[in-house]
Amino acid sequence: MNKTATGLVLSIALVAATAHAADLKNVGITLGSMGNPFFVSLANAANKQADQINPKVQVVSVGADYDLGKQFNQIENFIASDVDIILLNASDPVAIAPAVKKATAAGIPVIAVGDRALGSNAVVMTDNNQAARLSCQFLADKIGDKGNVIIINGPQVSSVVERVKGCKAVFSKYPAIKLLSSNEDAKGSRDGGLDVAEALLTRYPHIDGIFTINDPTAIGADLAAKQLHRSEMIITSVDGSPDIVAALKSDTLIQASAAQEPRTMGIEGIKIGWAIINGKKLTNSTVLIPSKLVTRANVGSYAGW
Repeated sequence: MNKTATGLVLSIALVAATAHAADLKNVGITLGSMGNPFFVSLANAANKQADQINPKVQVVSVGADYDLGKQFNQIENFIASDVDIILLNASDPVAIAPAVKKATAAGIPVIAVGDRALGSNAVVMTDNNQAARLSCQFLADKIGDKGNVIIINGPQVSSVVERVKGCKAVFSKYPAIKLLSSNEDAKGSRDGGLDVAEALLTRYPHIDGIFTINDPTAIGADLAAKQLHRSEMIITSVDGSPDIVAALKSDTLIQASAAQEPRTMGIEGIKIGWAIINGKKLTNSTVLIPSKLVTRANVGSYAGW
């Protein structure tokens, strides 16, 4: 059963602070890339939440850089270190399953954050399909429901798959919108966005809109357009990152980003793990956080990460 973020506290059976509560001594966090401010915000929030439970808690946050083997080793290290909780942003939602199974067999709750992970005890993530629909509907409206569009893809984790699916669903409603490309992987990075967008802009002489699966990719795509002296398109994305806030307030082609809440993911991930190690049963194992669209019109009132 899914649950939106409305009333998150009601979505899980949280443990009350009692003298009989289990100790929270060590937490392991393995995320997509610590070079992405999204994951930095998530990890920082998780760290603060864990510190509220036990000021002496040890929290180790590492980036897997979307390398499955590296993430396997990180989880192995967490198990060997006898952590109490693992927060996991899976490099591959299915292939990570053996590592997740080994952790849970050792009695360590694994909470997936930002993306699904097969075998995890719970997942806290953005409603990625809804976020992409918001972003791509804005794009479609801005180009008058017609024209050439591109989706710049990313690593095939569940969040990215859902975003592309949601965006395609919007574009498919409009016969006059032509999707030129949707399978180029920019690795979710600024450099990748620059390289992929540069190639696509060179290939296609006119593009009305670009949807990128995250903000770093959007920043890279905007830079590619500037370098090629192309200004006919608008760019939308998903994240609501500090960099995109700056982009929306300056002279860029980026017009909107559907905001995520990485801090909420980190906080709720720790709360759920804490509840599990205290023997509480979850009323829902999936928490979906709805997104809100940040645009040039409302960015001034956006609280950000």
